[in-house]
Amino acid sequence: MSPLQENSPSHSPIYQKAMEIFRLSRSISEYLVQDLNHLQRNGEEDPHIYFSGDIVQQSISLAPEILKAESKTYSEERHPHIASVNRLINLLHKNCDRLELSNSNGREFLKLLRTELKKFRKLQRIWMLKM
Repeated sequence: MSPLQENSPSHSPIYQKAMEIFRLSRSISEYLVQDLNHLQRNGEEDPHIYFSGDIVQQSISLAPEILKAESKTYSEERHPHIASVNRLINLLHKNCDRLELSNSNGREFLKLLRTELKKFRKLQRIWMLKM
């Protein structure tokens, strides 16, 4: 069973929030791509279009890393996965910054994603203490 399926065995709050972030980032990316897929006046594509795909790739990787960390018995085995979750969240923040510089009406939706990332960070602190 894929870790991104709705009926996944993990019901931890951080896993559920990771799934929400994935769904939200995918929706935002689809909206932004429509705005950014046109050529600029100089004939080049908008460089921000790639960051919209990056937020999807990073958010889709959150849930499997959480499941891997939760499935490990020893804390030493959990650390690489916990570090990966932290790195992915940092990258999501960085790509939100980059997308906010884009010329798109969808930039406003990034505030929603940032709010969810902030909630995730709070859950992450609690989750890391329990790990």
